[in-house]
Amino acid sequence: MQKLIWILWPSFVVAGIAEAVFFTLIDPQELYLFGEPANLSRIATYSLGFFAFWAVCAASSTFTCFIQRSAREINRCPLPHRERPRDCPKADEE
Repeated sequence: MQKLIWILWPSFVVAGIAEAVFFTLIDPQELYLFGEPANLSRIATYSLGFFAFWAVCAASSTFTCFIQRSAREINRCPLPHRERPRDCPKADEE
């Protein structure tokens, strides 16, 4: 749960800033999607833009959390000690 907050809260804040900067420079009524004009209301464009920015920022935060894992977290055995097979190389580790 804590990692989820570490991912979603900063990405929410950065998405809000990114949307404000983006739509300050670009009029939502002049956007084109796949070569066609986006026929959406301004509010719909702002909303979709925010969620798109949030998704990209959340992906970035998720990747950051992923690469910050220690070697111990990556290499630890997911099975409890007593449930490991006898031939497991980590059978002797606690």
